[in-house]
Amino acid sequence: MIVSPQKASRIPGTGLRKVLAASVALVGLMSAGQLWAFNLDDVAAKAKDLAGQKYEAPKSNLPAVFRDMKFADYQKIHFLQEKAEWAKDKTPFKLSFYHQGMHFDTPVKINEVTASKVEEIKYDPNRFEFGDVPHDPETTKNLGYAGFRVLYPINKADKQDEIMTLLGASYFRVVGKGHVYGLSARGLAIDTALPSGEEFPRFTEFWVEKPKPADKHLVIYALLDSPRSTGAYKLILRPGADTVVDVQSRVFLRDQVSRLGIAPLTSMYLFGPNQPSKVLNYRPALHDSEGLSIHAGNGEWLWRPLNNPKHLAVSNFSVENPRGFGLMQRQRAFSDYEDLDDNYQKRPSAWIEPKGDWGKGTVDLVEIPTADETNDNIVAFWSPEKLPEPGKPFEYAYRLHWTIDEPKFQAAELGWVKQTLRSTGDVKQSNLIRQPDGSVAFLVDFAGPALAALPEDTAVRSQISVGDNAEVVENNLRYNPESKGWRLTLRLKIKEANKATEMRAALVRDVPVEAAKPAQDAKQDKAAAKHAKAEKAAKAEQPAADAAPTNGTPATTEKVLTETWSYQLPADE
Repeated sequence: MIVSPQKASRIPGTGLRKVLAASVALVGLMSAGQLWAFNLDDVAAKAKDLAGQKYEAPKSNLPAVFRDMKFADYQKIHFLQEKAEWAKDKTPFKLSFYHQGMHFDTPVKINEVTASKVEEIKYDPNRFEFGDVPHDPETTKNLGYAGFRVLYPINKADKQDEIMTLLGASYFRVVGKGHVYGLSARGLAIDTALPSGEEFPRFTEFWVEKPKPADKHLVIYALLDSPRSTGAYKLILRPGADTVVDVQSRVFLRDQVSRLGIAPLTSMYLFGPNQPSKVLNYRPALHDSEGLSIHAGNGEWLWRPLNNPKHLAVSNFSVENPRGFGLMQRQRAFSDYEDLDDNYQKRPSAWIEPKGDWGKGTVDLVEIPTADETNDNIVAFWSPEKLPEPGKPFEYAYRLHWTIDEPKFQAAELGWVKQTLRSTGDVKQSNLIRQPDGSVAFLVDFAGPALAALPEDTAVRSQISVGDNAEVVENNLRYNPESKGWRLTLRLKIKEANKATEMRAALVRDVPVEAAKPAQDAKQDKAAAKHAKAEKAAKAEQPAADAAPTNGTPATTEKVLTETWSYQLPADE
């Protein structure tokens, strides 16, 4: 009951006291409910408070037996699934935990959020089987967890599978139905690939909302901290054929940074068809991702095949208000990898879908030399043109798709790059023997439903551009009946091998220009308008520059048929 001032005087004193008491009780209940409505603002308040304090590096409490162990020994420490958080509750999600060990040597605080309280999930060594790892139970009783996993019956209704893991710095990995773990996402990247060295912000505390029995999503909050940044994150995990993570972040800088990476992705590329292995290997390719895909704010689509260069390579793609970008694994056949152990064909792509306008900036690609597949050597992120001021919050929100259905994240009306092949360039001699001519050849297959719908005799042509470090000696385009698309063959002669060479290509064709439709004339004026138009045309001495040719051939315009293939041939290759 809401009491208006005008009517308050009409209520007897006792009745008024009862009304006021009821109102106070109602407000108290509302306040109690609001108190436990934990949200991003609660974490952001902690982040803001931290930003005003001097950074304190996390302290390790790990005994030497765990800190100095090898990876094989770390793998011997098994979490007991029957002791997962919520194991006995009818919740669709469960949590299991990582023990500290090796370089995972500092604990993170993990809290459970319910409708009535926030409570820390305490470390319990009895949740682990340590195998033959020697340890003193007394020294481990207060260690804390290194991170956690999210379990969910994504593949079978009666089996809890890992669908998300959060371990180390601000890294997290996610899979959908039928996927295996591949590339990673991060909360924030600072000064990546700069001579000053990269700073790795770290999630130091988590809050996980306990799900209801019918919930199809899990909410996770995280507090981020580093020497020059703090931040609050909300992650909403939605498992499925494609698993989706909705990310909302509010970040504060303690100090100036030179390069800020928003929505960073980290992956691995060792070799593939566009950069074959230097040593004999039965695998045609070995990578978690094969290319960077960008959907620019102006509608352009770009595909950049990845490299494992001999020298650090950084590429910046200017984009205003990106519609999406991601590190993609387009090859999905087992024969593309031939690896029974690591199943690269099942590793997901990660596609970033920004929420709102992000303004001017660049999508940055960092490619780092690596000798083997154990090192993540690929990084991609959005870098804003205008860096935020220290102390002032800045927010970004985006949806992160983990998928093995890449065509969903490609333009349906455009063809896309099915594969890029690199080869020694050669020419066929009169005796039909191929002779290397000192060039390098690239074969780019453009495919997809939009191209398959075109007759094979369609007058498709290539539109290419090559940097000044190369000379084009062949530009050949032909229909590919196997893919129902077109294959572009480029042969280039590199001028200076110690320099990288940029190249781009897309397919286009000419289509008739549609005549502008005249305004509807009244019925009685149609004949007069037609006569006046004909008389004016007859008096014209010269056709307009953009008019149809006088021989009756219709005017045409150029139509782009594919995404843009953008490749960098690394230096010293």
